[in-house]
Amino acid sequence: MVVRRMQEKRNWAWRFAEPIVRGALFATTTHEWVGGENIPASGGCIIVLNHVSHVDPLLAAHLVYDHGRLPHYLAKSGLFKNKGLAYFLTAAGQIPVERLSRNAAGAFDAAVAAVREGKCVVVYPEGTITRDPGGWPMTGKSGAARIALETGCPVIPVGQWGAQQLLAPYAKRPDFFPRKKVTMLVGEPIDLADLAAEPRSMPVIQRATDRIMAAVTALVEEVRGEQAPAERFDMRKAGVRETGNPNKPEHQTPREEPS
Repeated sequence: MVVRRMQEKRNWAWRFAEPIVRGALFATTTHEWVGGENIPASGGCIIVLNHVSHVDPLLAAHLVYDHGRLPHYLAKSGLFKNKGLAYFLTAAGQIPVERLSRNAAGAFDAAVAAVREGKCVVVYPEGTITRDPGGWPMTGKSGAARIALETGCPVIPVGQWGAQQLLAPYAKRPDFFPRKKVTMLVGEPIDLADLAAEPRSMPVIQRATDRIMAAVTALVEEVRGEQAPAERFDMRKAGVRETGNPNKPEHQTPREEPS
């Protein structure tokens, strides 16, 4: 495992959080980082990962931090409703996102600005914890692709597995013991150069999104030693709402009837 010394300037928020988060993760998990040298040592970039647990952001932050970068997340706006937490998250450079809202455009602009400032932005392109019954990556949202096409920055895919054993999707209590092994496999940058040269049409953005999800899925297959379903899970087709706990009845929507 390649570990780089932190080059970026850390403010009080990072100095406060880093030992707490690192200590908690070392107490509850073991980890294996593979391919971390693919994370750029400097300059704006996007890290894209599959999403299997609410603890994913902490583990991804551990990965990125171990390779000398400070992670900047597109975090759901609800986390910013608490004034104290909002103060901390803002100080740490996190970006609020109002999902399924027109205001999400502001998050896109902020993410683009962060990348252009040379920051490392972490994106979960599925937009939420996977609803796939086998835990595989779902169809992706367009945010990561749009940021990448707008900035031309490197897009680094990561396939990860194991966090769901520490905290299962939408579980209220974590399972601390025994310590859970988390593996993160970092792939080479995704080549989007041919698409960046084309107009920003929806078909082009969709092709970039599909390419991103294919790269992430291939890494998850390698980590798990299994083959993903031929067709990625689509929440809309399955009649599952895109926010909230899908296991609760109020979060089910009628399936689309064939026309």
